[in-house]
Amino acid sequence: MAKFIHLMIRVLDLEASTRFYATAFGLTENHRLDFPDFTLVYLRDADNDVEVELTLNKGREEPYTHGDGYGHIAFVVDDLDAEHERFDGEGFAPENIKEFSPAGEKLARFFFVEDPDGYRIEVLERHGHYR
Repeated sequence: MAKFIHLMIRVLDLEASTRFYATAFGLTENHRLDFPDFTLVYLRDADNDVEVELTLNKGREEPYTHGDGYGHIAFVVDDLDAEHERFDGEGFAPENIKEFSPAGEKLARFFFVEDPDGYRIEVLERHGHYR
């Protein structure tokens, strides 16, 4: 059986991205590999084995395009309102909280925020499928 271990995103400013993910989601550096042309930094939290791999291609100055294939990364939190307020206080400019309730049944409550490289991140309230 395969085990999901990480997802990778390319970043322009490794320190800004590392700070963002630490402040926003409590992800800390677990491992770093530095090569002449690129650096890989693996971030994780204490509750999971899954990591976010930040890839810095040295010398690149232009922002990456996300194309029409990238969707988003998602995190789940216990208190969505408190996290939204905290993100706003950190200057992360979270989008408004939305609720998805087809037929009157709450399926999800969430907001989106972007990291320093424009990757969209969904922050979901712990509920139902989202544990």
